[in-house]
Amino acid sequence: MDIAKILKISAAGMKAQSARMRVVAENLANADAVPDTPGADPYRRKVVSFKSELDRETGLETVTVSRIGTDRSPFGRRYEPGHPAADADGYVKLPNVKGLIEVMDLRAAQRSYEANLNVIQVSRSMLQNTLEILRS
Repeated sequence: MDIAKILKISAAGMKAQSARMRVVAENLANADAVPDTPGADPYRRKVVSFKSELDRETGLETVTVSRIGTDRSPFGRRYEPGHPAADADGYVKLPNVKGLIEVMDLRAAQRSYEANLNVIQVSRSMLQNTLEILRS
Protein backbone atom coordinates (compact mmCIF):
# COMPACT_ATOMS: atom_id res chain seq x y z
CA MET A 1 0.00 0.00 0.00
CA ASP A 2 1.16 3.52 -0.75
CA ILE A 3 2.59 5.34 2.29
CA ALA A 4 0.50 8.42 1.49
CA LYS A 5 -2.64 6.28 1.77
CA ILE A 6 -1.49 4.84 5.08
CA LEU A 7 -0.89 8.34 6.41
CA LYS A 8 -4.32 9.49 5.24
CA ILE A 9 -6.07 6.57 6.96
CA SER A 10 -4.18 7.13 10.21
CA ALA A 11 -4.78 10.89 10.13
CA ALA A 12 -8.52 10.29 9.71
CA GLY A 13 -8.47 7.95 12.70
CA MET A 14 -6.62 10.52 14.80
CA LYS A 15 -9.11 13.22 13.82
CA ALA A 16 -12.08 11.02 14.79
CA GLN A 17 -10.57 10.03 18.14
CA SER A 18 -9.67 13.66 18.83
CA ALA A 19 -13.34 14.58 18.44
CA ARG A 20 -14.27 11.72 20.77
CA MET A 21 -11.82 12.98 23.40
CA ARG A 22 -13.25 16.52 23.17
CA VAL A 23 -16.77 15.19 23.75
CA VAL A 24 -15.64 13.11 26.73
CA ALA A 25 -13.88 16.16 28.20
CA GLU A 26 -17.09 18.17 27.81
CA ASN A 27 -19.07 15.42 29.53
CA LEU A 28 -16.63 15.30 32.44
CA ALA A 29 -16.63 19.09 32.76
CA ASN A 30 -20.43 19.09 33.04
CA ALA A 31 -20.82 16.00 35.23
CA ASP A 32 -21.97 18.12 38.19
CA ALA A 33 -23.94 20.76 36.26
CA VAL A 34 -27.45 20.93 37.68
CA PRO A 35 -30.25 23.22 36.48
CA ASP A 36 -31.08 26.54 38.12
CA THR A 37 -34.86 26.26 38.02
CA PRO A 38 -37.32 23.55 39.07
CA GLY A 39 -38.38 21.23 36.26
CA ALA A 40 -35.42 22.17 34.01
CA ASP A 41 -33.21 19.40 32.70
CA PRO A 42 -29.53 19.21 33.64
CA TYR A 43 -26.68 18.60 31.22
CA ARG A 44 -27.31 15.56 29.04
CA ARG A 45 -24.32 13.34 28.20
CA LYS A 46 -23.10 13.49 24.60
CA VAL A 47 -21.96 10.48 22.58
CA VAL A 48 -19.99 10.23 19.35
CA SER A 49 -21.01 7.98 16.46
CA PHE A 50 -18.53 7.00 13.76
CA LYS A 51 -19.01 5.91 10.17
CA SER A 52 -16.84 4.61 7.36
CA GLU A 53 -16.46 7.02 4.49
CA LEU A 54 -15.15 6.21 1.03
CA ASP A 55 -12.71 8.71 -0.45
CA ARG A 56 -13.50 8.37 -4.15
CA GLU A 57 -10.28 10.11 -5.19
CA THR A 58 -7.99 7.57 -3.51
CA GLY A 59 -10.36 4.63 -3.12
CA LEU A 60 -9.68 4.54 0.62
CA GLU A 61 -12.22 3.86 3.30
CA THR A 62 -11.60 6.09 6.33
CA VAL A 63 -13.40 6.73 9.59
CA THR A 64 -15.22 9.99 10.29
CA VAL A 65 -17.53 11.30 12.96
CA SER A 66 -21.06 10.57 11.83
CA ARG A 67 -22.73 12.67 14.47
CA ILE A 68 -22.53 13.84 18.04
CA GLY A 69 -25.78 12.91 19.72
CA THR A 70 -27.14 12.82 23.22
CA ASP A 71 -27.47 9.89 25.58
CA ARG A 72 -31.19 9.38 26.25
CA SER A 73 -30.66 7.47 29.51
CA PRO A 74 -32.57 8.83 32.52
CA PHE A 75 -31.22 11.56 34.76
CA GLY A 76 -30.22 10.83 38.31
CA ARG A 77 -32.00 12.40 41.26
CA ARG A 78 -30.76 13.66 44.59
CA TYR A 79 -32.84 14.72 47.57
CA GLU A 80 -31.95 18.35 48.26
CA PRO A 81 -35.07 20.30 49.22
CA GLY A 82 -33.21 23.62 49.71
CA HIS A 83 -31.80 23.70 46.19
CA PRO A 84 -33.37 26.25 43.79
CA ALA A 85 -33.95 23.52 41.18
CA ALA A 86 -35.66 21.09 43.57
CA ASP A 87 -39.07 19.85 42.49
CA ALA A 88 -42.15 19.73 44.74
CA ASP A 89 -40.84 16.52 46.37
CA GLY A 90 -37.41 18.08 47.09
CA TYR A 91 -35.46 16.22 44.39
CA VAL A 92 -32.94 17.79 42.01
CA LYS A 93 -32.26 16.22 38.61
CA LEU A 94 -28.61 15.26 38.03
CA PRO A 95 -26.75 14.86 34.71
CA ASN A 96 -26.66 11.35 33.24
CA VAL A 97 -22.85 11.44 33.15
CA LYS A 98 -20.96 8.66 34.93
CA GLY A 99 -17.34 9.57 35.56
CA LEU A 100 -15.98 6.02 35.41
CA ILE A 101 -17.56 5.38 32.01
CA GLU A 102 -16.22 8.69 30.68
CA VAL A 103 -12.70 7.98 31.91
CA MET A 104 -12.75 4.51 30.33
CA ASP A 105 -14.03 6.00 27.06
CA LEU A 106 -11.29 8.63 27.23
CA ARG A 107 -8.61 5.98 27.71
CA ALA A 108 -9.92 3.93 24.78
CA ALA A 109 -9.94 7.02 22.55
CA GLN A 110 -6.44 7.95 23.71
CA ARG A 111 -5.09 4.47 22.95
CA SER A 112 -6.66 4.47 19.50
CA TYR A 113 -5.22 7.93 18.85
CA GLU A 114 -1.77 6.73 19.94
CA ALA A 115 -2.01 3.63 17.75
CA ASN A 116 -2.72 5.79 14.71
CA LEU A 117 0.13 8.12 15.67
CA ASN A 118 2.47 5.11 15.91
CA VAL A 119 1.47 4.04 12.40
CA ILE A 120 2.38 7.51 11.13
CA GLN A 121 5.71 7.47 12.97
CA VAL A 122 6.64 4.00 11.69
CA SER A 123 5.64 4.93 8.14
CA ARG A 124 7.73 8.08 8.35
CA SER A 125 10.69 6.09 9.65
CA MET A 126 10.33 3.57 6.82
CA LEU A 127 10.24 6.40 4.29
CA GLN A 128 13.37 7.98 5.78
CA ASN A 129 15.19 4.64 5.72
CA THR A 130 14.19 4.12 2.09
CA LEU A 131 15.53 7.56 1.19
CA GLU A 132 18.82 6.82 2.98
CA ILE A 133 19.18 3.55 1.06
CA LEU A 134 18.52 5.32 -2.24
CA ARG A 135 21.14 7.98 -1.45
CA SER A 136 23.83 5.37 -0.80
